[in-house]
Amino acid sequence: MKLRETYIADFISFLFPELCAACGDSLVANEHLICTSCRITLPYTNFHLLPDNIVAQQFWGKIKLEGAFALFYFAKGGKVQNLMHRFKYKGQKEIGNLLGEIAGAQLIKNDIYKNVDHIIPVPLHKKRLSHRGYNQSTCFAEGLAKQLNAAVIEHNLIRPAATETQTRKSRFDRYQNMKEVFYVSNPETLQNKHVLLVDDVITTGSTLEACGSQLLRIEGLKLSIATIAYAE
Repeated sequence: MKLRETYIADFISFLFPELCAACGDSLVANEHLICTSCRITLPYTNFHLLPDNIVAQQFWGKIKLEGAFALFYFAKGGKVQNLMHRFKYKGQKEIGNLLGEIAGAQLIKNDIYKNVDHIIPVPLHKKRLSHRGYNQSTCFAEGLAKQLNAAVIEHNLIRPAATETQTRKSRFDRYQNMKEVFYVSNPETLQNKHVLLVDDVITTGSTLEACGSQLLRIEGLKLSIATIAYAE
């Protein structure tokens, strides 16, 4: 019976092959979402090994961070863009979970991230959340949490107002667009905790800076950040 089920599954896979979310090639047995070749060759940053990496430098003199990390370099037309498009706009939430697990496996090798207490995803405004159906940063956070043994908290950092799109804005305009957009509820639950703030892609860092500025008002809070990709 099991052999017959295997034949049926193989036949269905032949007719309707699962495709790699990064390169579009057919996945083979034991591959999930991303093919083995892409898992090896995707543009990893290795920022978990570089404390003064380019993401960390973006926040120097702005907000105090324990650590800063992005899993991949982002390039237009590249495999990471393919992943992000399927993840954010095609409903493939499981991509975010997988990338979170991959990122967490790297971060756990760095002592800075071993004592993370809570993981907080950058929140979406409720209208955008309703339209998309999920917060992509939460999916990433859930994957990270499995590796870091930390709790995901979604409702302490609040985004009560929608903002204009950040596309084509300068760094200053992006920061002005995000300034005072967020606030923290029940800040006492985060006192003296190490919080990992996560987002999908970092460009100028204005969104993370705005969120981090609010979180760092909390007594004793230590802050780190992690994203899926860094885009220059």
